[in-house]
Amino acid sequence: MGVETAISWTDATWNVARGCTKVDEDCKYCYMYRESLNNTRYNPKAVERTKTVFNLPLRLKEPQRVFTSSLTDFFHEAIDPFRYECFDIIRRCPHLTFQLLTKRPERIHDALRNAYDEAHWYNLPELGNMMFDWKNGRMPKNVWLGTSIGSQSSIQRLFDLLSLAAPRDGGVYFLSLEPMHGEIILPLDEEVDFGPKVKDLLKWVIIGGESGNENGMYRYRPCRLEWIENLVDQCQTAGIAVFVKQLGTHIAKELGLKHRHGADPSEWPEHLRVQQFPV
Repeated sequence: MGVETAISWTDATWNVARGCTKVDEDCKYCYMYRESLNNTRYNPKAVERTKTVFNLPLRLKEPQRVFTSSLTDFFHEAIDPFRYECFDIIRRCPHLTFQLLTKRPERIHDALRNAYDEAHWYNLPELGNMMFDWKNGRMPKNVWLGTSIGSQSSIQRLFDLLSLAAPRDGGVYFLSLEPMHGEIILPLDEEVDFGPKVKDLLKWVIIGGESGNENGMYRYRPCRLEWIENLVDQCQTAGIAVFVKQLGTHIAKELGLKHRHGADPSEWPEHLRVQQFPV
């Protein structure tokens, strides 16, 4: 739950809590549940605040990207009582870039408002100023805000996320298409509520096929190579940074790759070796 991470699109992980509850079919074979089978110290369905790593960012002195959080959902309702403390740590670490990824973007606005109220309740004026700006459409420069989608049926989450943006924001809003278990066509030319098109607000797209086991509770669903190819083409045409994280277990098996989850770019077709970051 600390600094070391195998996630290729980040430098470190910071888990403010561990445990989560599933939202929809995207969560069917969640890796957090799978990994908990080998770790009997916690119940994956019980969201509990971490202890030793809660203040981890305050110990990181060099600039780096920090994924927040890999073992829970930062906007899960069980984190409501102490999320303002997380926001305050983010405020105190302007040298770090916090990558907040959620399957609950519809809760973000209320979470920002609650943190603003709590900043005043606990007499934290600097946090209050940050939360006031954020809830009014000016996201902190050291925050990237994203949502996760596994198939077209979850595409509404993208619009819920982008509805938080404002024309003056300029922040990094991103999309993680992992685990991708169905074809996804990005609605890049559709407009969000206040006018801009999706392609004008979306800055980064991560793509990854599902990893899993051949047998047991936590398997994997097929991801097709052409799905990934089409998404890469969509993003490149629209000028959106795209990061192919892994092809997934199904494609790895289909192509006979050495890495069982298809996470070694040197084994991929050359046109898919794309791992860009937003600028």
